[in-house]
Amino acid sequence: MIPLSILDLVPVREGGTLSEAYATAASLAQAAERCGYARYWVAEHHAMEGIAGAAASVVLAYIGNATSTIRIGSGGIMLPNHNPFVIAEQFGTLAALFPGRVDLGLGRAPGAGPELQRALRKNLNQAAEYFPQDVTELRALFTGDMDLPVTATPGRGADVEMWMLGSSLFGAQLAAKLGMPYAFASHFAPDHLDAALEIYRRDFQPSEAFGKPHAMAAMTVIAADTDEQAELIATSQLQAFVRLRTGSPGKLPPPIEGYRASLPAQAQAMLAHIGQASAIGSPAAVKTSVEAFVERTRADEIIIAGSTFDPEDRIRSLELTMDALGC
Repeated sequence: MIPLSILDLVPVREGGTLSEAYATAASLAQAAERCGYARYWVAEHHAMEGIAGAAASVVLAYIGNATSTIRIGSGGIMLPNHNPFVIAEQFGTLAALFPGRVDLGLGRAPGAGPELQRALRKNLNQAAEYFPQDVTELRALFTGDMDLPVTATPGRGADVEMWMLGSSLFGAQLAAKLGMPYAFASHFAPDHLDAALEIYRRDFQPSEAFGKPHAMAAMTVIAADTDEQAELIATSQLQAFVRLRTGSPGKLPPPIEGYRASLPAQAQAMLAHIGQASAIGSPAAVKTSVEAFVERTRADEIIIAGSTFDPEDRIRSLELTMDALGC
């Protein structure tokens, strides 16, 4: 089986605190390391009370200090929210603190309304247009292969593995052009997965860092001892997704018996749609779903998302998943 990695939104559960969310993230990363997962990535989201990973580089420093071998990284840093020089300094610092362990996944979608744009002092739609140039500049700040007027210290010469993230064809095209590994967010946007991977592999141009394409696809995976138990546990994640898509995001809610059946048809269809890239069930069911997904996509790696209200349920899910797939 191919390598498995972890994507964590660092959820804040109802009745919980930010401090608890960070402690839970550290415990999850430690469990992932014990189980043999390849990477632990944190996603940057702003102004969402149920997600604690806004300052991704700070969270990664905490996670890196709690672990010793697992790779840590961003899944991702939304580069239009920042300038390349500051990101080079931040991840150069992480690379110095945790040598050989740091990934930098980059996304283009600003994902921000007017209020957040003002708070960030950014015209994010305009900034997104410069994303390809900013990625090239950021890489040059690490490698020194362009004549830039200023040197990032830390940053210059840092051993940081840069990834392109995407949920459409644009990221696949850019990753191929720049010779970068590519991660597709199929756990919440499965529509363009197959086409994006085809374009990425077809158009890949080798770079100094990567001589051949390397594609990672995201899945929501929640395993438990039985299908029924897994479905119940998964309802926290499903509620969070429905609330987000219907404009009422909040903290991670506790599980609800019979949640799917209680939803209107439109919401059920929404969950069925994203379920194209999910595996929820017993270890045997998860094994079947993940292996079928890998066969379909020919992914080189799978990154697993999926929050649970009880942190121990997610740790148990990681253990069962790794055991089932025999990685």
